[in-house]
Amino acid sequence: MVAAKQIEKLSNEALAILSALGVPLARLTQRRRVKMAKAFLALAGMRPGMAWSQAKDSASDGGHQLQSRQIISFMNAHLGENISPGSYDDIRRKDLVLPVEALIVLKSAKNPDANTNDGTRGFALNPNAARVVRSFGSKAWDAALKSFMADRATLAQELSRSRELARIPVKLNAKQALTFSPGKHNQLQKQIIEDFLPLYGYGAEVLYVGDTEDKNKYTNESRLAALKFFELAHDKLPDVLAYSEQKNWLFLIEAVTTANPINELRLRTLKPLTAACTADVVYITAFPDRATYRKFAHDIAWETEVWLADSPQHMIHFNGDKFLGPYAKS
Repeated sequence: MVAAKQIEKLSNEALAILSALGVPLARLTQRRRVKMAKAFLALAGMRPGMAWSQAKDSASDGGHQLQSRQIISFMNAHLGENISPGSYDDIRRKDLVLPVEALIVLKSAKNPDANTNDGTRGFALNPNAARVVRSFGSKAWDAALKSFMADRATLAQELSRSRELARIPVKLNAKQALTFSPGKHNQLQKQIIEDFLPLYGYGAEVLYVGDTEDKNKYTNESRLAALKFFELAHDKLPDVLAYSEQKNWLFLIEAVTTANPINELRLRTLKPLTAACTADVVYITAFPDRATYRKFAHDIAWETEVWLADSPQHMIHFNGDKFLGPYAKS
């Protein structure tokens, strides 16, 4: 029990160091954080009972470096893990990818030009970062950290800028715009709003749209309440809701890139939720292209519509007796 508490304390200290050195941790699961911390501890040669002043780096003792399987062996022997040696590639691809990108860890300390799959490559702490690491918990920590971070953009800052540059701008209407996080699903939602609705929406305004990072990206709650639409906290919301005052139509649109078109089961779920809605409801599944549509064509529910972003001026109607529009509520 004592050893477990010591390992947890050491791991938490490792995470505090990594965070202070600019490694972004917020989006990682707890398990990913723990494994990163312990891989970092292995490279530093840190075991319970040791002081951070004893941390090793690529210049220590002729060069302290460990290969992926050696890191796993250290974690198993000293840090309470039971990881299969066959999981060695996770060390490179998951556990140390951020410390390497932040230049806190060197991915091939003795041979920087070694191939990625070279089995002799060894990871090690960067001596420059290690000098800060060895000061952790001492009076010299603040000054050492400040000196190391001076004029140096952290990985967290760089990744934040990269994410911002990659964000997808979306124009909701003449006065409002927002941005989506990058990704195929959000790109399709942008096309729905900027291409589909102007073509087929009869002046429809967006009342709700989610984002893969924020399911409540934009919501016009007062307008939806006036239409007596179901509670937005419901976990079965479609991807986009838009309302045409001209037609009194409410468009329920699913953006499908990998899963969840409006099939008979989905339609059965949505209809009761819109039973009190004062607008007529139109159900639409949007796909980015024909290839994606073909994967789901046999699942599409009758009395719904399909729109393909790569052929924006055409629609596929699973109805039989009308071009586009709502059906009587059942």
